[in-house]
Amino acid sequence: MAVTERAVLVGIELTGRDSASQRATARQARAAADVTSQAHGGGQEAGSEVILPDASTAQFAADHPPATQRAGANAAGAEDTLAEFRELVKSAGAEIVAEIVQRRQRLDAATLVGAGKLEEIRGIVLMHEANLVLVDHELSPTQLRNLEDRLECRVLDRTQLILDIFASHARTREGQLQVECAQLEYMLPRLAGRGRAMSQLGGGIGTRGPGETQLETDRRKIQRRLVHLREQLDAVRRVRRQQRQRREAVPVPTVALVGYTNAGKSSLFNRLTGAQVLSSSRMFATLDPKLRAVELPSRRRILLSDTVGFIRNLPHMLVSSFRATLEEVERAEILLHVRDAASESFHEQKEQVERVLAELDAAGIPRIEVLNKADLLDVDEVESGAAAGRVYVSAHTGYGMKNLLQAIDDALTSDPMVESELSVSQSDGAMLAALEASTVILHREYLGDQVRIRLRAPASLLGRMAKTRAEEKALDSTPNEAA
Repeated sequence: MAVTERAVLVGIELTGRDSASQRATARQARAAADVTSQAHGGGQEAGSEVILPDASTAQFAADHPPATQRAGANAAGAEDTLAEFRELVKSAGAEIVAEIVQRRQRLDAATLVGAGKLEEIRGIVLMHEANLVLVDHELSPTQLRNLEDRLECRVLDRTQLILDIFASHARTREGQLQVECAQLEYMLPRLAGRGRAMSQLGGGIGTRGPGETQLETDRRKIQRRLVHLREQLDAVRRVRRQQRQRREAVPVPTVALVGYTNAGKSSLFNRLTGAQVLSSSRMFATLDPKLRAVELPSRRRILLSDTVGFIRNLPHMLVSSFRATLEEVERAEILLHVRDAASESFHEQKEQVERVLAELDAAGIPRIEVLNKADLLDVDEVESGAAAGRVYVSAHTGYGMKNLLQAIDDALTSDPMVESELSVSQSDGAMLAALEASTVILHREYLGDQVRIRLRAPASLLGRMAKTRAEEKALDSTPNEAA
């Protein structure tokens, strides 16, 4: 997307439930009134007030809040959604010249918006000389075609915008393959009406007729390209599988960062690992997975993985196309769910992340909730949350990093920590240095030329040390036996 594009934003707000839902509500109200009428010993006189029992009143009010209350909640949700859409547009590099919100009880099947609102959008496009209309909703092929015909400019929906941002941020070959695959899957059902019929295929028996249309030609090209891309992505998965098998030969658990886009995952990744991966306030700044080693307080090592951020209404084709990248999430022993503690959409963002994790079959993986941007909260709020077991951090200031590493250490179940005692010769400097660097020394006692050490270390490390020492003793004893 060019930086100079002038865009008009169209937000969508559903102001009421459909008629079927309204009819169901009316039926429930009538049924409640009938029950009340029977409870009071008969019918009510015409024009008299129907009084519901207290329990029925409370339940009905909870299930069916007042229209003004529903409208207020919908308006707040629509504003949050539009604000997020605005950030997406800025990340894509477009200039926002106007915003307009369509409020309807039901979306129009042909153009999504009503006829009057469509004329209003057309007038705004002409007045601001905009060349792009961005709709915060997924458009069907018919709606997209009708809107472009009427507005006489390019129209993109929410999914196309996200795909465009992904395409601009993909740096590695793998990321570019995944984005192109998702773009083509989105484009394939939207080719109708965009091509012109070609002439007949050729002369001779069996080739007469209208021939192949441009639509059919484009569709075949896209399908061939998709097959090629999927083969390349399968090759990427094979390479990743081989790398993972080599890593699993040495038991180093993987911990994956997941969370809503712009929650601060990359900043936290940099803070914990000392890496210099791109961290930006723009959405979807990270597309390609990053793996770095991190040492925990127990001296155990983990591989920390940074992944792409999630968002509400994340297109399904993106989840499927980026499955190769998100395999690190599926294979992780622990997930660090990084949340923006200062966000007004705090709870809704969590629900969206949980939904994507369920789609990845990763909902059952143990996780630690990491509330980032604690520097933007009140001290009392952070202290009360920490007392309740939450892990508050600030990737910007470094606050809470020790607590987070300890929480990861406590949550790991593979390669458990065990205590052991060793006697090491004081002349064996290499072994003493290795123990000092990779274990937690609990007690040290010098007995002659020996050092008796009580330590705590991963079981796998102690096993490798015991094997190494046994091999060294066997080598030392071999010349003596031969003599």
